[in-house]
Amino acid sequence: MSQPLLLAIDQGTTSSRAIVFSLKGDIVAVSQQEFPQIYPAEGWVEHDPEAIWETTLKTAREAVAEAETKGGTVQAIGITNQRETTIVWDRTTGMPISNAIVWQDRRTANVCRNLQADGAEDMVRQKTGLLLDPYFSATKIAWLLDHVEGARAKAEAGKLAFGTVDSFLLWHLTDGKVHATDATNASRTSLFNIQDNDWDDELLRLFKVPRAMMPEVKDCAADFGMAASAVFGREIPILGIAGDQQAAAIGQCCFTPGETKSTYGTGCFVLVQTGEELLLSQNRLLSTIAYRLEGKPTYALEGSIFVAGAAVQWLRDEMQIIKHAAETEGMARGISGTQGVYIVPAFTGLGAPHWSPDARGAVFGLMRSTGKAELIRATLESVAYQTADLFVALEQDGISPTSVKVDGGMVMNDWMVQFLSDVLTLPAQRPKVMETTALGAAALAGLQAGLYGSLQEFAGIWQEDASFAPAMADAERQQLLQGWRKAVQCTLAYAK
Repeated sequence: MSQPLLLAIDQGTTSSRAIVFSLKGDIVAVSQQEFPQIYPAEGWVEHDPEAIWETTLKTAREAVAEAETKGGTVQAIGITNQRETTIVWDRTTGMPISNAIVWQDRRTANVCRNLQADGAEDMVRQKTGLLLDPYFSATKIAWLLDHVEGARAKAEAGKLAFGTVDSFLLWHLTDGKVHATDATNASRTSLFNIQDNDWDDELLRLFKVPRAMMPEVKDCAADFGMAASAVFGREIPILGIAGDQQAAAIGQCCFTPGETKSTYGTGCFVLVQTGEELLLSQNRLLSTIAYRLEGKPTYALEGSIFVAGAAVQWLRDEMQIIKHAAETEGMARGISGTQGVYIVPAFTGLGAPHWSPDARGAVFGLMRSTGKAELIRATLESVAYQTADLFVALEQDGISPTSVKVDGGMVMNDWMVQFLSDVLTLPAQRPKVMETTALGAAALAGLQAGLYGSLQEFAGIWQEDASFAPAMADAERQQLLQGWRKAVQCTLAYAK
């Protein structure tokens, strides 16, 4: 009998990837393709849904074909995805009514401000664990219904479907047979009551979203239907779905309360598992569903930073002061400090704990002697400082992690992870399998397929690649953080 394999579809903000894993968590095959980012106006970010689907299909086929030439058989599919990104499509044709509105998009900031002024935020927070911010899906859906001709009438007549990216891919993979999502993606829409575990009629009315558009919400490990035979040449069951940050926490085996992961991709997302009881943050962190299995949700607190790796992309693509992200480690090591330069990378606003959609990026402390190395190091440092702000908020909420598991492309940079450990005064652990988001999606599919007996059995495959212990003097750390907080306050003041 051939070796059982698991396909993880990892649809991200800048690229679509497909990775085939063995049951031991080894990568058997991988395919990745970038797709265009669309910026129609200031603060707007869009994707072409057809490009999302085409790159997903191409990479999934390539990874499966390569893996199965090595003697294994893909037995189940897991999906993980950029969260909150909003797609509305025609139920008859499957065609999107417009481009996807990406999670980074800020166009509904005024809508959120008006709802806050009306006193709606407390109700939204109590039901969803989220704050009123254009980051989440609900105001994006309403914007599409109000700005695409005829869309609202069609939606109310049940002719349109809404989905986050997982739902859109699932629809196409199953040839339009399944319109569903999982509890983690649903929990990021501002329309899902995370205590009742259902779409909430009061929220749907508040955001003016017809219930007829909404997908069925399933557990993270569940029967999501079959990938049609036209996709891979045979039907393959789709058995797991989770939003990217929740999938990363599963891939990092954060299965007991207090376990913490921090992912450094396009943005940075810290997620702390808090167990079966919902904990509402008093410090502007988000309460969310970490995963839901057998109908029972496990909750988490999350801090969302909108720009992490995207700041390094900015250095490469817009500033053109590096050619490859890997250059940043040597440049940062090559100087003793930034000479007081701070970069606040608020390119699409500031996320937790500030939640300022109008903030924009800023550089402070420039001198005549400031060069490329200082700008590069200040960019890397800004990611650690933003993470430190989240950990302060966690501590104020009564949660004090004893270590943090890190993943994402940025943590291949040893200097950056060491600086992070120094700033947080916590050990940082990096896993051997860095593709934790995809691995988490594969784990869910394997769990539902019976290839893993439990999450604890899956946790046995986690291995550490490297650990970083804090080594910076406390006085230096405090001085650096004081300068950072001053820079953030100036950025927020300018936004007002």
